[in-house]
Amino acid sequence: MVRAGFAMVLAAEDDIDVVAEAEDGVHAVELAERHKPDVALMDIRMPRMDGLEALRRLTRPGTVNPPKVVVVTTFDDDAYVQRALSEGASGFLLKDSGPALLVEAVRAAASGKALVSPAITVRLLERLNSAGPSPRAPHTALSPREEALVRLVARGLTNAEIATELTISVGTVKTHLTNVQTKLSARNRVEIAAWAWESGLVDGRG
Repeated sequence: MVRAGFAMVLAAEDDIDVVAEAEDGVHAVELAERHKPDVALMDIRMPRMDGLEALRRLTRPGTVNPPKVVVVTTFDDDAYVQRALSEGASGFLLKDSGPALLVEAVRAAASGKALVSPAITVRLLERLNSAGPSPRAPHTALSPREEALVRLVARGLTNAEIATELTISVGTVKTHLTNVQTKLSARNRVEIAAWAWESGLVDGRG
């Protein structure tokens, strides 16, 4: 039922085509190798093969045009998040993130970016906070507007919430995020948030 719901949400978008649905990890790998999708959504726990192993197989070295894999799951354990991202996942969402974030994650992955659920970003940032900050000056290459945006990312706001907070369009938020990721060599929101704490741009109060 969840899979069917995701398919309906994505298929309703003009720029997204759902080419296949898989019932388990083995089937997912088979269908991905057959259809060559740009993006694959993968759960963590699935019959016969879990999502992390399927991710490894789809993105193994030597694979021609591997799909971008977005992990969408109810299991938000930090170890799962870190393993998925280290294995090359192009996003990590919780199933209750909502349809708008799901669509945004697929589009981000297709364009070579990575999106992580804001709630996960905040929790991983809090883990950094408990370890204590590394006193480094903020990156001078960031503009004041980009620094403001990074603070909001570190607080876990979505693109739409950031747009409202800064009184700019969602498109402008995405442009700023792209620029920030390039300047910081960050792959996703978690790495942006981690940099914000480590640099002293935010503190334990957010």
